[in-house]
Amino acid sequence: MFGRTRGRLRGAAVALALGAAIAAAGSIAVQPVSPAVVAVDTGSAAGRPVRIQYREAADTFGDLYLPSSGTGPYPVVVLVHGGGWSQNRDLSQFDRQAKLLVGHGIAVWNVEYRRVNGAGGWPTTLTDVGDAVHALGGVVQWRSGNRLDLSRVHLAGHSAGGQLAAWVAGRPVDGIRIRSLTVLAAVLDPALAATAGRDLFVQRLLGGPPAEVPDRYRFASPMDNLPSGLAITAVHGDRDHVVAAEQSRRYIAAAQARNTAELRILPGVGHAEFVDPDSSAWAAAESAILDHVARLS
Repeated sequence: MFGRTRGRLRGAAVALALGAAIAAAGSIAVQPVSPAVVAVDTGSAAGRPVRIQYREAADTFGDLYLPSSGTGPYPVVVLVHGGGWSQNRDLSQFDRQAKLLVGHGIAVWNVEYRRVNGAGGWPTTLTDVGDAVHALGGVVQWRSGNRLDLSRVHLAGHSAGGQLAAWVAGRPVDGIRIRSLTVLAAVLDPALAATAGRDLFVQRLLGGPPAEVPDRYRFASPMDNLPSGLAITAVHGDRDHVVAAEQSRRYIAAAQARNTAELRILPGVGHAEFVDPDSSAWAAAESAILDHVARLS
């Protein structure tokens, strides 16, 4: 469905490539995978997740965790890991957090996606996560035994994963009702990060600075693609020197017009603590996610 844009496109080629990506991702719809791919089951009744390909390419899979009790349908939390959109980080960052969440009677879909320095980048990294969320209504629901409540889907992401989760939240996903968004130390205004924050990671994702590829920044920016009707919580440490807390402050201020949005600033917390499931930062993140699930049941 989405091809990877290679090289630096100029003039009419830029407009055509961007237009195609926007048209395709305006309403996210997943490319089906073949039965041969979805038939593989690596999970077990012992509580290990089931690994599911949502597309046929490498790194387009996720781990589905289902509660050990009950038959569902269960609300679903989608976890999107961070790591600068880079190939040297993967979904294992959220393995233990997924196990904690599933213990609360929630299904968890911990997703992987193609990344910079691998097969990802513009626009593939973004559209992969869109496909992963949309797959809840297809192959993931099928593999769950129809035990997912697709009217109660909650998105959560850290850092670069927060940008991806918020990007998905800002566009319609066919057959899925997204109820909440929890973003943790997230990059929510890529142009601000690239200029004021001198973020080279976002420039690698989008193929250059905002002055060179402004349309890509607008397309990828959660600030420019705000959702409507969601419960949103941004959690950010006041000692984050990687992603400035101003990112979350601006996003929540803008989102409040059309959403129930709140900001939680954690004193003494930096950036990486959210990937430690034993940290106070993760405890605050988990509390926000569980609050959304409980209130929007």
